[in-house]
Amino acid sequence: MQIIVVSGRLKAARTITIMPRHVVAAVLLLIGLVFATSVVFSWLSVHLRLPLVQELVLSLQQRETQKTQEFVRSNLQLMATRVGELQAQVLQLDSLGERLSSLAGIKKEAPREANRPAGQGGPFIAATPLSTEELQREIERLSRVVDSKADELAALETRLLEKRVRDRLLPTTLPVKEAFIGSGFGYRSDPFNGTRALHEGLDFNAEAGTPVYAAAAGAVAVAERHPEFGNMIDIDHGDGLVSRYAHLSQLLVKPGQIVRRGDPIGAVGSTGRSTGAHLHFEVRMLGVAQNPTQFLKRGDEFASLKKR
Repeated sequence: MQIIVVSGRLKAARTITIMPRHVVAAVLLLIGLVFATSVVFSWLSVHLRLPLVQELVLSLQQRETQKTQEFVRSNLQLMATRVGELQAQVLQLDSLGERLSSLAGIKKEAPREANRPAGQGGPFIAATPLSTEELQREIERLSRVVDSKADELAALETRLLEKRVRDRLLPTTLPVKEAFIGSGFGYRSDPFNGTRALHEGLDFNAEAGTPVYAAAAGAVAVAERHPEFGNMIDIDHGDGLVSRYAHLSQLLVKPGQIVRRGDPIGAVGSTGRSTGAHLHFEVRMLGVAQNPTQFLKRGDEFASLKKR
């Protein structure tokens, strides 16, 4: 690059030639001057403590400090909110656990502290806000409590489901509605020969053709004609528990059929060794006759049953 300088003082024009090395040298010189100026300015601001520089540095420090404090306050607020949420969850889980325990028929033992609270007292001294580390430890502790409560509720749910299944399979529903109790469970005079004999069931006196219902859910094991029981149905409820319905006029189910509680399975009759229309109802555990009354009393219908 060439620059021609023309001036009235000069008798002839001058030509200045600028090479690339000159441009590089000028740029480096400019950078060096800027750096040197900044170093000198910084040294003067530190050693001479110029008010303008001090105010600028202080302002920057205050801004950074304010940002840090706002960040910490925001985190502390979020952590405190999380602690409150976890505490509320613990209370809800405790309340739900008590309700589930009541439904499952499980009595939870109260802790000793609840049985006999310790004496407390002393002057009131306000507590200082929790630090970040303390809040974090409290969150971790409450998280473990929530997990433990969730495990307890899962166990209670399993117990409750088991109880519901057991209750569903227990023969607690009256097999005949609007009936009278005739002979009960135990020894009696035989209606045919008058001698003392064991009656292994409960008789429901009703008109012939009155519907007979399954006392509980199960699978039909027997639905056939018996020489003494007449038309007879046995329903297997599992675990060796069987309910028997005898002297029926009709059989509405077949062996292997699954029935639900309250399903119609037959009708009252007087088949087999019988003196009149009635339902002979038995409950057997592992083949041993049990008193049906002990099962029927668990249902809601037994109290309304009529007696002669």
